[in-house]
Amino acid sequence: MPQSIQRIIGLVAALGLLVSLCTFTVSENELAVRSQFREIVGTDYNAGLHFKWPIDTVRQFERRIVSQSFEGETFLTSENRGLIVDYFVKWRIKDAGRYSQAFGVDSGAAGQRLADIVKDGIKNAVAQRTLQEIVSAERTAFTGDMFDRASKSVESLGLELIDARVQKIGLPPDVESRVYASMQQSFSRLARQLRGEGEKEALRIRAEADRKRTEILSIAARDSLKIRGDADAKAAITYAAAYGRNPEFYAFYRSIQAYKNSLGKEGDVMVVSPDSEFFKYMRSPNAGTR
Repeated sequence: MPQSIQRIIGLVAALGLLVSLCTFTVSENELAVRSQFREIVGTDYNAGLHFKWPIDTVRQFERRIVSQSFEGETFLTSENRGLIVDYFVKWRIKDAGRYSQAFGVDSGAAGQRLADIVKDGIKNAVAQRTLQEIVSAERTAFTGDMFDRASKSVESLGLELIDARVQKIGLPPDVESRVYASMQQSFSRLARQLRGEGEKEALRIRAEADRKRTEILSIAARDSLKIRGDADAKAAITYAAAYGRNPEFYAFYRSIQAYKNSLGKEGDVMVVSPDSEFFKYMRSPNAGTR
């Protein structure tokens, strides 16, 4: 091979080696940290090709969210009763520089450290509550404080806590039946108390409704009597006026009404003298003028 070609190949190889030593690439799913003699000199790198000095070291980390589940963790309530809790955490790297200083490239250590922080938070939250409070409350009610504290704690490690939730709460088999029986009795007492309060309130409402009903009927009866009294008074005035205009016609009309109400009913028996005043208009239409 001619010497000139060998030189060209050597030059290309040297150039390729120099390029590989002075450049690095970052993908969409990665974060990169460039350090020089263990001192971080760059962390803000977008996806693409970047340059570095040959003596620089580049570490690349996962940018995507990492999910971890933990099962069978035991916690004690304020009553010293054991709970078996399953939970999960979701996190990602927020500050690549801090993360690199804290864990290097060991993502497993980061996950374990975060899990320990969340576990301590759940432990404190459970220890402040009784078993009944934990079971009857929403799970987020006693994990909310834990999430806030854990989020602040992991910021110094360059991590961001996305989510931390309790998936399952169980009891050890030896105390499960006893605890459930105790809870059943407690809820039964509460149910009886609520029923008693409900019945008491129902009696009060019925008594109030009966009182209002009696009051309304009394007012209605009073108004009815008043209206009837006023109507009877007006009727009496009208009858008196009519009687004053034609007393004979009024007497005749009253007799006809008496005949209508007294005679012609099946089964009735009336014993009256024929010359009685009652029959004066039947004997003669002009009886009143005599």
